[in-house]
Amino acid sequence: MEKGKGRAKEFALDLLFDVVGGFLQGIALHCFIDSINIAPGGATGMAILLNRLTGLPLGTLTFLINIPLLIASWICLGKARTVKTLKTVFILTVILDFIVTPYVPVYHGDRMVSCLLGGVLMGASLAVVFMRGSTTGGGDIAAKLLQKYRPHMQTGTAVMATDMVIILLSMLVFQNLESGLYGLINMVVSTYVIDVILYGMNKSTMVTVITSHPQEIADALMEEVERGCTLIKSRGAYSKVDGESVICVVDRKQFYRAKRVIYGIDKNAFVIVSEAKEVYGEGFLDSDWEV
Repeated sequence: MEKGKGRAKEFALDLLFDVVGGFLQGIALHCFIDSINIAPGGATGMAILLNRLTGLPLGTLTFLINIPLLIASWICLGKARTVKTLKTVFILTVILDFIVTPYVPVYHGDRMVSCLLGGVLMGASLAVVFMRGSTTGGGDIAAKLLQKYRPHMQTGTAVMATDMVIILLSMLVFQNLESGLYGLINMVVSTYVIDVILYGMNKSTMVTVITSHPQEIADALMEEVERGCTLIKSRGAYSKVDGESVICVVDRKQFYRAKRVIYGIDKNAFVIVSEAKEVYGEGFLDSDWEV
């Protein structure tokens, strides 16, 4: 019984997020992106190009473009995520063609404003969909299929490769170099918004220190920077000497002070600096994970 209620709740949340994402994407496409003749990549970008050639509605074209990709995804990538994506794409299509397009007015102002606002709303819509473990199909599926046959290709590279093909095609269809440039700007803005929503703006820095004075550096960081540290047993592969490494996560504004503390104690310290997109725990973000 409890499992049934849990599944119903999860399904309801999936629908809610799909509907919110659908309205955001519908407004982005209809009000801002389609009107300025740009195709920012993915299935929606291809749909805009085909719309100029066929006159069919954007949502319908997006759905039709996704059908062969979803079939390939079912065969090559598995059915669970394919079914979830199919549900999302169907909801986005209905909202775009039958709710947003007939009743929401188009913005006819500055082209750059349209490009930026469209990118912000498109990024927000994708982030909302991604939060529930779904996708909008199109470029995401194409990238995964590309990776299946090019396994060493990174996800970001695969997505960008598929999107760049659409942007290059847009310059041919619209016969305008600026259409491709605006499409590129729109894609960059959309990607940035996705990162901000999913990972937040409070990015932190993880510092790993390999030093002969681990305890002294850890004590100084905890006292002067007021951040906790972790000591990890380590062994130099070349020197064959056992020791300890220090791991400390600091706010980006604190990094310069932390570096000064480290090198004030050990000028020969080996320091590795990594960006930490999300840090949960005391002194950072409260976990929003329901246990």
